[in-house]
Amino acid sequence: MTINNTLRRGFLAAALTLSAAMLVPPQAAQAKDTKAKADLVLVDPHDKHAVRNINNVLTLYEMMINENKAEEGTAKFLVSGYVQHNPLIADGSVALGKYFAGVKSAHPTAHVDVHKIIAVGDYVFAHVNFRNLLTDDPNDTGVAGVDIYKMNAEGKAVEHWDTLQLVGNPKNSAPWVAPNVPPANSNKMF
Repeated sequence: MTINNTLRRGFLAAALTLSAAMLVPPQAAQAKDTKAKADLVLVDPHDKHAVRNINNVLTLYEMMINENKAEEGTAKFLVSGYVQHNPLIADGSVALGKYFAGVKSAHPTAHVDVHKIIAVGDYVFAHVNFRNLLTDDPNDTGVAGVDIYKMNAEGKAVEHWDTLQLVGNPKNSAPWVAPNVPPANSNKMF
């Protein structure tokens, strides 16, 4: 393959990506800022359902936590019979909306940062940092989470799993294990 062919393919790929971006549905535009902040967005651009699902989950996070529109966001992006596997939250879109409305009421600075998001078929996996969910401390390092959503044919979440852990700091890398746990490496969590 010559350099000219490589350049042509690169320009063609860029042009196709830009063309696809111009056809983004309105909710995708709302998710744009969150997606731009993510370190990794992995989705097959030809899989329209996976692209839609990522945009719906990103917009759900924005509305539910960052914009303080939890009940509106969950009504829009979850089915009413949403199955919740986190034992702290009841099943149903209404329950999740009320839960995060309560979080924002108790901690107005609560927000989520999406670091990595991957969509494959009906599933969306997101690596996130929930900050100020449990405290109003401006130095809160947050709660790291991996959320897994199963989406239906309309792009609404029907089921959710998560794993969560407290984010450490240089003095205590694992506050959920013990106090004063030094880091074993220099890698960051996100």
